Amino acid sequence: MRIIPAIDIIDGKCVRLSKGDYNTKIIYNENPLEVAKEFEAHGIEYLHLVDLDGAKSSKIINYKILEQIAIQTKLKIDFGGGLKADSDLKIAFESGANQITGGSIAVKNRSVFEKWIAEYGSDKIILGADANNEKVAVSGWLEDSNEDLVPFIQDYQSKGIQYVICTDIAKDGMLQGPSFDLYAKILQQAEGLKLIASGGISTFDELPKLAEIGCEGTIIGKAIYEGRISLKQLENYILEVKS
Repeated sequence: MRIIPAIDIIDGKCVRLSKGDYNTKIIYNENPLEVAKEFEAHGIEYLHLVDLDGAKSSKIINYKILEQIAIQTKLKIDFGGGLKADSDLKIAFESGANQITGGSIAVKNRSVFEKWIAEYGSDKIILGADANNEKVAVSGWLEDSNEDLVPFIQDYQSKGIQYVICTDIAKDGMLQGPSFDLYAKILQQAEGLKLIASGGISTFDELPKLAEIGCEGTIIGKAIYEGRISLKQLENYILEVKS
């Protein structure tokens, strides 16, 4: 299972929110590049980079930070937040993203998202399927759609999607453990899916459990920043998995 730390950006700074609420913002570092280099120094190869300003304004904003991290580290970056138009995608890939994550657009403008899958390939486009009571949430989680989570994922699988990041909003930033049952349910019903768990990860012991369920990757945010999971633990885990 891949370990994918998260950097969320507001005003160019590394922050975390709870349950996607902008009023709960905590700034952890003024310099996201510093944070990314620290991850890389501990053997981490992947990064989940979220442009929260972009998510709010529905267009890419913090692409310069993406570019800095892409140029100055070897991290493979998946980038999301506010990607709505072809031009946003172009900027993200030109700025060094390996993959992009589309959430709201996959609900609100299916034809555009399906075109991206066809154009860029399913190894480049990740479906962001964020859940609130097993309904898909959109617009930076400010609203719920009427889409049921599992059928929504299955439908996109039929369009070629391989990678899905699923965040259970109720768990996000709460450090109360991830949604093991939800992930198990998704993986039972959406065969062959590369599911990336996100939200709620609070202790190191949860990682082997997610791997056991069959998650392809896990995104870890606040647990790292609050010192619940150390980068040394993650480094050892990665070495163990590789051996």
